[in-house]
Amino acid sequence: MLTNGLPNALVVSLQSEYAQEVPTSTDSPQPGYQGAPPAQYPPRGHSPYPQQQGYGPPPPQGQYAASGYPPQQGAYSQPQPQGYPPQGYPPQAPQQQQYGQPVPGQYLSQQTYGEYGTPHPGPPPSAAYGASQQLYGVPQTIPTPPSAGYIPGQMAQGDATVEADAHALRQALKGHGTDEKTVIRVLAHQTALQIPLLKQTYSQRHRRSLEADVSNDTSSYFRMCLLSILRGPLQQDVYLLHKALDRIGTNEVLLNDVLLARSNADMLAIKQAYHATYHGTLEDAVRGDLSGKTERLFSMVLNATRQEDSAPVLPHQVDADVSELHRATEGRLGTDQLAVCAVISNRSDGALRAIALAYEAKYRIPLEKVLQKEFSGHMQQALVQMVRAGADRAMRDAGNLEDAMKGLGTKDELLVTRVVRAHWDRAHLGQVVGAYKARFGKELVGRVRGETSGSYRECLVAMVDLKGGM
Repeated sequence: MLTNGLPNALVVSLQSEYAQEVPTSTDSPQPGYQGAPPAQYPPRGHSPYPQQQGYGPPPPQGQYAASGYPPQQGAYSQPQPQGYPPQGYPPQAPQQQQYGQPVPGQYLSQQTYGEYGTPHPGPPPSAAYGASQQLYGVPQTIPTPPSAGYIPGQMAQGDATVEADAHALRQALKGHGTDEKTVIRVLAHQTALQIPLLKQTYSQRHRRSLEADVSNDTSSYFRMCLLSILRGPLQQDVYLLHKALDRIGTNEVLLNDVLLARSNADMLAIKQAYHATYHGTLEDAVRGDLSGKTERLFSMVLNATRQEDSAPVLPHQVDADVSELHRATEGRLGTDQLAVCAVISNRSDGALRAIALAYEAKYRIPLEKVLQKEFSGHMQQALVQMVRAGADRAMRDAGNLEDAMKGLGTKDELLVTRVVRAHWDRAHLGQVVGAYKARFGKELVGRVRGETSGSYRECLVAMVDLKGGM
Protein backbone atom coordinates (compact mmCIF):
# COMPACT_ATOMS: atom_id res chain seq x y z
CA MET A 1 0.00 0.00 0.00
CA LEU A 2 1.26 3.51 -0.82
CA THR A 3 0.87 6.59 1.37
CA ASN A 4 1.14 9.87 -0.51
CA GLY A 5 2.89 8.04 -3.33
CA LEU A 6 5.41 6.30 -1.04
CA PRO A 7 5.51 2.83 0.56
CA ASN A 8 4.25 2.59 4.14
CA ALA A 9 7.63 1.24 5.24
CA LEU A 10 9.32 4.42 4.02
CA VAL A 11 6.71 6.59 5.70
CA VAL A 12 7.27 4.88 9.05
CA SER A 13 11.05 5.04 8.60
CA LEU A 14 11.10 8.76 7.79
CA GLN A 15 8.61 9.75 10.47
CA SER A 16 10.63 7.85 13.04
CA GLU A 17 13.84 9.45 11.89
CA TYR A 18 12.42 12.98 11.88
CA ALA A 19 10.95 12.49 15.32
CA GLN A 20 14.48 12.05 16.65
CA GLU A 21 17.05 14.20 14.91
CA VAL A 22 17.23 15.50 11.40
CA PRO A 23 20.31 17.01 10.03
CA THR A 24 19.44 21.56 6.63
CA SER A 25 18.13 24.02 2.97
CA THR A 26 18.67 26.89 0.48
CA ASP A 27 19.24 29.07 -3.04
CA SER A 28 20.31 33.11 -5.39
CA PRO A 29 20.56 36.45 -8.14
CA GLN A 30 21.33 36.30 -11.93
CA PRO A 31 24.22 37.35 -14.16
CA GLY A 32 25.16 40.83 -13.25
CA TYR A 33 24.31 40.39 -9.58
CA GLN A 34 27.27 41.86 -7.79
CA GLY A 35 26.84 40.36 -4.37
CA ALA A 36 26.94 42.24 -1.10
CA PRO A 37 28.97 45.48 -0.79
CA PRO A 38 32.12 45.63 1.31
CA ALA A 39 31.67 45.76 5.06
CA GLN A 40 34.03 46.76 7.86
CA TYR A 41 34.45 44.62 10.92
CA PRO A 42 32.98 46.31 13.99
CA PRO A 43 34.60 46.12 17.41
CA ARG A 44 34.73 42.78 19.19
CA GLY A 45 31.41 41.79 20.67
CA HIS A 46 29.40 43.14 17.73
CA SER A 47 28.19 41.03 14.83
CA PRO A 48 29.97 41.98 11.57
CA TYR A 49 27.48 40.10 9.40
CA PRO A 50 24.11 41.62 8.48
CA GLN A 51 21.19 39.38 7.73
CA GLN A 52 19.65 38.87 4.30
CA GLN A 53 18.13 41.96 2.77
CA GLY A 54 14.42 42.41 3.33
CA TYR A 55 11.99 43.85 0.84
CA GLY A 56 9.82 45.92 3.11
CA PRO A 57 9.90 49.53 4.30
CA PRO A 58 13.27 51.33 3.97
CA PRO A 59 15.65 50.46 6.82
CA PRO A 60 16.48 53.05 9.45
CA GLN A 61 19.82 54.84 9.35
CA GLY A 62 22.56 52.90 11.02
CA GLN A 63 25.72 50.90 10.53
CA TYR A 64 24.72 49.40 7.17
CA ALA A 65 22.39 52.14 5.93
CA ALA A 66 24.80 53.31 3.25
CA SER A 67 25.16 49.85 1.76
CA GLY A 68 21.45 49.11 1.77
CA TYR A 69 21.45 46.48 4.47
CA PRO A 70 18.74 46.50 7.12
CA PRO A 71 19.65 46.40 10.79
CA GLN A 72 20.42 42.97 12.16
CA GLN A 73 17.67 40.76 13.44
CA GLY A 74 19.96 38.58 15.46
CA ALA A 75 23.63 37.81 15.88
CA TYR A 76 24.88 35.12 13.54
CA SER A 77 21.51 33.42 13.27
CA GLN A 78 19.27 32.32 10.42
CA PRO A 79 15.49 32.86 10.33
CA GLN A 80 13.65 29.70 11.28
CA PRO A 81 11.82 28.09 8.34
CA GLN A 82 8.21 29.14 8.02
CA GLY A 83 5.49 26.77 8.97
CA TYR A 84 6.98 25.46 12.20
CA PRO A 85 6.19 26.67 15.71
CA PRO A 86 8.85 28.67 17.55
CA GLN A 87 9.42 25.96 20.12
CA GLY A 88 11.42 24.35 17.34
CA TYR A 89 12.20 20.91 16.07
CA PRO A 90 11.98 17.99 16.52
CA PRO A 91 8.25 17.60 17.16
CA GLN A 92 7.01 14.82 19.36
CA ALA A 93 4.93 13.53 16.46
CA PRO A 94 3.97 14.84 13.04
CA GLN A 95 1.22 17.36 13.61
CA GLN A 96 -1.76 17.39 11.29
CA GLN A 97 -2.92 20.71 9.97
CA GLN A 98 -6.57 21.68 10.09
CA TYR A 99 -7.79 21.64 6.50
CA GLY A 100 -8.61 25.08 5.20
CA GLN A 101 -6.35 26.75 7.80
CA PRO A 102 -2.79 27.97 7.15
CA VAL A 103 0.16 26.29 8.78
CA PRO A 104 1.01 28.40 11.84
CA GLY A 105 3.43 31.11 10.80
CA GLN A 106 3.51 30.02 7.16
CA TYR A 107 0.72 31.81 5.35
CA LEU A 108 0.57 35.39 6.54
CA SER A 109 -2.45 37.55 5.83
CA GLN A 110 -2.01 40.41 3.41
CA GLN A 111 -2.05 42.89 6.27
CA THR A 112 1.13 41.40 7.70
CA TYR A 113 3.14 42.25 4.60
CA GLY A 114 5.18 45.41 4.41
CA GLU A 115 5.60 47.83 1.53
CA TYR A 116 7.28 45.31 -0.75
CA GLY A 117 5.61 42.19 0.56
CA THR A 118 7.95 41.59 3.47
CA PRO A 119 6.48 39.70 6.42
CA HIS A 120 6.87 41.44 9.74
CA PRO A 121 9.82 40.05 11.74
CA GLY A 122 9.10 36.97 13.78
CA PRO A 123 10.05 36.33 17.39
CA PRO A 124 13.55 37.26 18.51
CA PRO A 125 16.27 34.69 17.85
CA SER A 126 16.30 33.62 21.48
CA ALA A 127 12.70 32.48 21.11
CA ALA A 128 12.95 31.13 17.58
CA TYR A 129 16.18 29.20 17.81
CA GLY A 130 16.19 27.85 21.30
CA ALA A 131 17.85 30.02 23.89
CA SER A 132 18.93 27.00 25.87
CA GLN A 133 22.67 26.43 25.90
CA GLN A 134 24.98 23.57 26.57
CA LEU A 135 27.56 23.62 29.33
CA TYR A 136 30.09 26.46 29.31
CA GLY A 137 27.76 28.67 27.29
CA VAL A 138 28.20 26.96 23.91
CA PRO A 139 24.98 27.47 21.93
CA GLN A 140 23.10 24.39 20.84
CA THR A 141 22.79 23.63 17.16
CA ILE A 142 19.19 22.70 16.47
CA PRO A 143 18.62 20.70 13.26
CA THR A 144 16.61 22.59 10.69
CA PRO A 145 13.24 20.83 10.40
CA PRO A 146 11.98 19.39 7.13
CA SER A 147 10.01 21.82 4.98
CA ALA A 148 6.24 21.43 4.87
CA GLY A 149 5.42 18.41 2.72
CA TYR A 150 8.74 16.62 3.24
CA ILE A 151 7.55 14.14 5.87
CA PRO A 152 5.73 11.39 3.94
CA GLY A 153 2.25 10.63 5.24
CA GLN A 154 1.83 13.97 6.99
CA MET A 155 -1.33 15.75 5.93
CA ALA A 156 -3.95 18.23 7.05
CA GLN A 157 -6.98 17.17 9.09
CA GLY A 158 -10.27 16.88 7.26
CA ASP A 159 -13.28 19.15 7.56
CA ALA A 160 -16.20 20.23 5.40
CA THR A 161 -13.90 22.26 3.16
CA VAL A 162 -12.02 19.26 1.79
CA GLU A 163 -15.31 17.47 1.01
CA ALA A 164 -16.55 20.53 -0.86
CA ASP A 165 -13.29 20.88 -2.75
CA ALA A 166 -13.27 17.22 -3.77
CA HIS A 167 -16.87 17.52 -4.96
CA ALA A 168 -16.15 20.74 -6.87
CA LEU A 169 -13.21 19.12 -8.62
CA ARG A 170 -15.23 16.07 -9.65
CA GLN A 171 -17.98 18.29 -11.07
CA ALA A 172 -15.40 20.39 -12.93
CA LEU A 173 -13.66 17.37 -14.46
CA LYS A 174 -16.52 15.04 -15.43
CA GLY A 175 -18.51 15.09 -18.63
CA HIS A 176 -17.65 16.95 -21.81
CA GLY A 177 -15.31 19.86 -21.29
CA THR A 178 -13.53 20.97 -18.16
CA ASP A 179 -14.41 23.82 -15.83
CA GLU A 180 -10.84 25.10 -15.73
CA LYS A 181 -11.62 28.12 -13.57
CA THR A 182 -12.93 25.88 -10.79
CA VAL A 183 -9.93 23.56 -11.03
CA ILE A 184 -7.57 26.54 -10.73
CA ARG A 185 -9.57 28.07 -7.88
CA VAL A 186 -9.41 24.86 -5.86
CA LEU A 187 -5.86 23.71 -6.57
CA ALA A 188 -3.79 26.89 -6.86
CA HIS A 189 -3.99 27.73 -3.14
CA GLN A 190 -3.82 24.31 -1.49
CA THR A 191 -0.96 23.98 0.98
CA ALA A 192 1.62 21.21 0.94
CA LEU A 193 -0.29 19.40 3.71
CA GLN A 194 -3.72 19.89 2.17
CA ILE A 195 -2.84 18.33 -1.18
CA PRO A 196 -2.43 14.72 0.06
CA LEU A 197 -5.69 14.94 2.04
CA LEU A 198 -7.54 16.33 -0.96
CA LYS A 199 -6.28 13.49 -3.17
CA GLN A 200 -7.19 10.92 -0.54
CA THR A 201 -10.69 12.39 -0.08
CA TYR A 202 -11.29 12.52 -3.85
CA SER A 203 -10.27 8.87 -4.18
CA GLN A 204 -12.44 7.73 -1.27
CA ARG A 205 -15.55 9.67 -2.32
CA HIS A 206 -15.41 9.14 -6.07
CA ARG A 207 -13.34 5.95 -6.42
CA ARG A 208 -11.13 7.77 -8.89
CA SER A 209 -7.61 9.18 -9.04
CA LEU A 210 -7.55 12.97 -9.01
CA GLU A 211 -4.20 13.01 -10.82
CA ALA A 212 -5.51 10.67 -13.53
CA ASP A 213 -8.65 12.75 -14.03
CA VAL A 214 -6.65 15.98 -14.27
CA SER A 215 -4.21 14.36 -16.68
CA ASN A 216 -7.02 13.06 -18.92
CA ASP A 217 -9.02 16.30 -18.96
CA THR A 218 -6.28 18.90 -19.44
CA SER A 219 -3.30 19.35 -21.73
CA SER A 220 0.02 21.05 -22.41
CA TYR A 221 1.52 23.43 -19.83
CA PHE A 222 -1.78 23.75 -17.97
CA ARG A 223 -1.73 20.02 -17.25
CA MET A 224 1.95 20.24 -16.28
CA CYS A 225 1.14 23.02 -13.83
CA LEU A 226 -1.72 21.12 -12.17
CA LEU A 227 0.16 17.82 -11.92
CA SER A 228 3.16 19.61 -10.40
CA ILE A 229 0.84 20.91 -7.67
CA LEU A 230 -0.80 17.51 -7.12
CA ARG A 231 2.51 15.71 -6.67
CA GLY A 232 3.31 17.92 -3.71
CA PRO A 233 6.80 19.37 -3.10
CA LEU A 234 8.64 16.14 -2.21
CA GLN A 235 7.34 13.95 -5.02
CA GLN A 236 7.71 16.84 -7.49
CA ASP A 237 11.40 17.07 -6.55
CA VAL A 238 11.80 13.33 -7.07
CA TYR A 239 9.98 13.51 -10.42
CA LEU A 240 12.17 16.39 -11.62
CA LEU A 241 15.37 14.62 -10.57
CA HIS A 242 14.40 11.53 -12.53
CA LYS A 243 13.55 13.74 -15.50
CA ALA A 244 16.90 15.55 -15.23
CA LEU A 245 18.94 12.32 -15.06
CA ASP A 246 16.99 9.76 -17.10
CA ARG A 247 17.88 11.07 -20.54
CA ILE A 248 20.83 11.41 -22.87
CA GLY A 249 22.55 14.40 -21.36
CA THR A 250 21.81 15.92 -17.99
CA ASN A 251 19.36 18.74 -17.41
CA GLU A 252 21.80 20.72 -15.29
CA VAL A 253 19.38 23.54 -14.51
CA LEU A 254 16.78 21.17 -13.05
CA LEU A 255 19.47 19.34 -11.09
CA ASN A 256 20.70 22.63 -9.62
CA ASP A 257 17.19 23.84 -8.81
CA VAL A 258 16.28 20.71 -6.85
CA LEU A 259 19.51 19.83 -5.06
CA LEU A 260 21.48 22.98 -4.32
CA ALA A 261 21.18 24.95 -1.08
CA ARG A 262 18.78 22.47 0.52
CA SER A 263 18.52 21.69 4.21
CA ASN A 264 19.98 18.42 5.42
CA ALA A 265 16.50 17.28 6.44
CA ASP A 266 15.01 17.96 3.02
CA MET A 267 17.97 16.34 1.28
CA LEU A 268 17.58 13.15 3.31
CA ALA A 269 13.86 13.07 2.53
CA ILE A 270 14.53 13.54 -1.19
CA LYS A 271 17.12 10.74 -1.27
CA GLN A 272 14.87 8.28 0.52
CA ALA A 273 11.83 9.17 -1.59
CA TYR A 274 13.88 8.82 -4.78
CA HIS A 275 15.05 5.36 -3.71
CA ALA A 276 11.51 4.31 -2.81
CA THR A 277 10.13 5.54 -6.13
CA TYR A 278 12.82 4.42 -8.59
CA HIS A 279 14.52 1.62 -6.62
CA GLY A 280 18.00 3.02 -6.97
CA THR A 281 20.04 5.52 -5.00
CA LEU A 282 20.11 9.15 -6.03
CA GLU A 283 23.87 9.12 -5.49
CA ASP A 284 24.28 6.39 -8.13
CA ALA A 285 22.00 8.22 -10.55
CA VAL A 286 23.96 11.46 -10.19
CA ARG A 287 27.27 9.63 -10.39
CA GLY A 288 26.17 8.01 -13.64
CA ASP A 289 25.30 11.36 -15.27
CA LEU A 290 28.07 13.61 -13.98
CA SER A 291 31.82 13.15 -14.06
CA GLY A 292 35.08 14.46 -12.68
CA LYS A 293 35.09 17.23 -10.13
CA THR A 294 31.50 18.25 -10.86
CA GLU A 295 30.42 14.79 -9.74
CA ARG A 296 32.54 15.26 -6.60
CA LEU A 297 30.81 18.56 -5.88
CA PHE A 298 27.36 16.97 -6.10
CA SER A 299 28.52 14.07 -3.95
CA MET A 300 29.40 16.63 -1.27
CA VAL A 301 25.94 18.20 -1.68
CA LEU A 302 24.21 14.82 -1.43
CA ASN A 303 26.08 13.95 1.76
CA ALA A 304 23.67 16.30 3.60
CA THR A 305 26.35 17.54 5.99
CA ARG A 306 25.81 21.31 5.72
CA GLN A 307 26.03 23.46 8.81
CA GLU A 308 22.59 23.75 10.32
CA ASP A 309 20.87 27.13 10.05
CA SER A 310 21.02 27.54 13.83
CA ALA A 311 24.80 27.02 13.99
CA PRO A 312 26.57 30.23 15.06
CA VAL A 313 28.63 31.97 12.38
CA LEU A 314 31.99 32.40 14.05
CA PRO A 315 34.27 35.23 12.85
CA HIS A 316 37.44 33.14 13.09
CA GLN A 317 35.87 30.40 10.95
CA VAL A 318 34.71 32.99 8.41
CA ASP A 319 38.24 34.42 8.25
CA ALA A 320 39.69 30.94 7.76
CA ASP A 321 37.19 30.16 4.99
CA VAL A 322 37.92 33.46 3.23
CA SER A 323 41.65 32.76 3.33
CA GLU A 324 41.10 29.21 2.06
CA LEU A 325 38.92 30.40 -0.82
CA HIS A 326 41.51 33.00 -1.81
CA ARG A 327 44.34 30.48 -1.55
CA ALA A 328 42.41 28.05 -3.76
CA THR A 329 41.57 30.65 -6.44
CA GLU A 330 43.28 34.02 -6.89
CA GLY A 331 46.15 33.18 -4.58
CA ARG A 332 47.69 30.50 -6.81
CA LEU A 333 48.29 29.43 -10.39
CA GLY A 334 45.36 27.20 -11.31
CA THR A 335 42.37 26.57 -9.11
CA ASP A 336 42.03 24.09 -6.27
CA GLN A 337 38.46 23.33 -7.27
CA LEU A 338 37.69 20.71 -4.64
CA ALA A 339 38.83 23.00 -1.82
CA VAL A 340 36.36 25.66 -3.01
CA CYS A 341 33.60 23.07 -3.38
CA ALA A 342 34.20 21.77 0.15
CA VAL A 343 33.79 25.21 1.72
CA ILE A 344 30.76 26.37 -0.26
CA SER A 345 28.82 23.09 -0.18
CA ASN A 346 29.16 22.63 3.59
CA ARG A 347 28.40 26.11 4.93
CA SER A 348 24.98 27.38 5.98
CA ASP A 349 23.30 30.32 4.29
CA GLY A 350 24.32 32.60 7.12
CA ALA A 351 27.93 31.50 6.89
CA LEU A 352 28.01 31.92 3.09
CA ARG A 353 26.58 35.41 3.45
CA ALA A 354 29.27 36.29 5.97
CA ILE A 355 32.00 34.74 3.81
CA ALA A 356 30.88 36.71 0.75
CA LEU A 357 30.86 39.98 2.72
CA ALA A 358 34.23 39.33 4.33
CA TYR A 359 35.84 38.21 1.06
CA GLU A 360 34.83 41.41 -0.74
CA ALA A 361 35.85 43.56 2.22
CA LYS A 362 39.29 41.95 2.31
CA TYR A 363 40.09 41.48 -1.39
CA ARG A 364 37.91 44.18 -2.99
CA ILE A 365 36.22 41.81 -5.42
CA PRO A 366 32.86 40.03 -5.03
CA LEU A 367 33.21 36.31 -4.36
CA GLU A 368 30.72 35.60 -7.15
CA LYS A 369 33.01 37.31 -9.68
CA VAL A 370 35.91 35.20 -8.49
CA LEU A 371 33.88 32.03 -9.03
CA GLN A 372 32.81 33.18 -12.49
CA LYS A 373 36.43 33.86 -13.41
CA GLU A 374 37.96 30.70 -11.94
CA PHE A 375 35.30 28.15 -12.93
CA SER A 376 33.24 27.35 -16.00
CA GLY A 377 30.26 25.28 -17.12
CA HIS A 378 28.07 23.33 -14.72
CA MET A 379 30.41 23.66 -11.73
CA GLN A 380 30.49 27.44 -12.08
CA GLN A 381 26.69 27.61 -12.27
CA ALA A 382 26.29 25.38 -9.20
CA LEU A 383 28.76 27.29 -7.02
CA VAL A 384 27.31 30.66 -8.02
CA GLN A 385 23.78 29.47 -7.23
CA MET A 386 24.82 28.34 -3.74
CA VAL A 387 26.58 31.62 -2.98
CA ARG A 388 23.61 33.61 -4.27
CA ALA A 389 21.26 31.58 -2.11
CA GLY A 390 23.33 32.39 0.95
CA ALA A 391 23.64 36.08 0.08
CA ASP A 392 19.93 36.61 -0.58
CA ARG A 393 17.67 33.65 -1.33
CA ALA A 394 14.66 35.76 -2.30
CA MET A 395 16.72 37.78 -4.78
CA ARG A 396 18.18 34.61 -6.24
CA ASP A 397 14.72 33.13 -6.72
CA ALA A 398 13.47 36.37 -8.29
CA GLY A 399 16.38 36.31 -10.72
CA ASN A 400 15.78 32.65 -11.54
CA LEU A 401 12.13 33.38 -12.35
CA GLU A 402 13.17 36.19 -14.65
CA ASP A 403 15.71 33.86 -16.29
CA ALA A 404 12.85 31.53 -17.24
CA MET A 405 10.98 34.38 -18.96
CA LYS A 406 13.60 36.64 -20.54
CA GLY A 407 14.88 36.42 -24.08
CA LEU A 408 13.19 35.01 -27.15
CA GLY A 409 10.50 32.64 -25.98
CA THR A 410 9.54 31.69 -22.45
CA LYS A 411 11.11 28.58 -20.94
CA ASP A 412 7.66 27.33 -19.97
CA GLU A 413 8.61 24.06 -18.27
CA LEU A 414 11.21 25.82 -16.14
CA LEU A 415 8.79 28.62 -15.29
CA VAL A 416 6.18 26.09 -14.13
CA THR A 417 8.61 24.25 -11.85
CA ARG A 418 9.94 27.48 -10.33
CA VAL A 419 6.54 29.08 -9.73
CA VAL A 420 5.12 25.89 -8.19
CA ARG A 421 8.16 25.53 -5.92
CA ALA A 422 7.91 29.14 -4.76
CA HIS A 423 4.17 29.04 -4.09
CA TRP A 424 4.39 26.38 -1.35
CA ASP A 425 5.85 28.96 1.07
CA ARG A 426 3.72 32.08 0.84
CA ALA A 427 5.92 34.06 3.24
CA HIS A 428 9.00 33.41 1.11
CA LEU A 429 6.99 34.11 -2.04
CA GLY A 430 6.18 37.52 -0.59
CA GLN A 431 9.90 38.15 -0.28
CA VAL A 432 10.48 36.97 -3.86
CA VAL A 433 7.74 39.27 -5.18
CA GLY A 434 9.34 42.19 -3.34
CA ALA A 435 12.82 41.27 -4.53
CA TYR A 436 11.59 41.04 -8.12
CA LYS A 437 10.05 44.51 -7.93
CA ALA A 438 13.20 45.93 -6.31
CA ARG A 439 15.51 44.47 -8.95
CA PHE A 440 13.51 44.63 -12.17
CA GLY A 441 11.18 47.55 -11.42
CA LYS A 442 8.00 45.66 -12.30
CA GLU A 443 5.46 43.39 -10.66
CA LEU A 444 6.13 39.65 -10.93
CA VAL A 445 2.46 38.84 -11.45
CA GLY A 446 2.29 41.23 -14.41
CA ARG A 447 5.45 39.77 -15.92
CA VAL A 448 4.09 36.22 -15.65
CA ARG A 449 0.77 37.30 -17.15
CA GLY A 450 2.52 38.90 -20.11
CA GLU A 451 4.67 35.84 -20.87
CA THR A 452 1.96 33.16 -20.76
CA SER A 453 -1.56 32.61 -22.06
CA GLY A 454 -4.82 30.76 -21.53
CA SER A 455 -5.57 28.57 -18.53
CA TYR A 456 -1.86 27.96 -18.06
CA ARG A 457 -1.44 31.69 -17.47
CA GLU A 458 -4.37 31.85 -15.08
CA CYS A 459 -2.98 28.97 -13.02
CA LEU A 460 0.48 30.56 -12.67
CA VAL A 461 -1.00 33.99 -11.92
CA ALA A 462 -3.25 32.48 -9.22
CA MET A 463 -0.18 31.05 -7.49
CA VAL A 464 1.93 34.19 -7.77
CA ASP A 465 -0.76 36.74 -6.92
CA LEU A 466 -0.47 37.28 -3.16
CA LYS A 467 -3.65 39.35 -3.06
CA GLY A 468 -5.74 36.46 -4.30
CA GLY A 469 -4.11 33.67 -2.27
CA MET A 470 -5.21 32.00 0.95
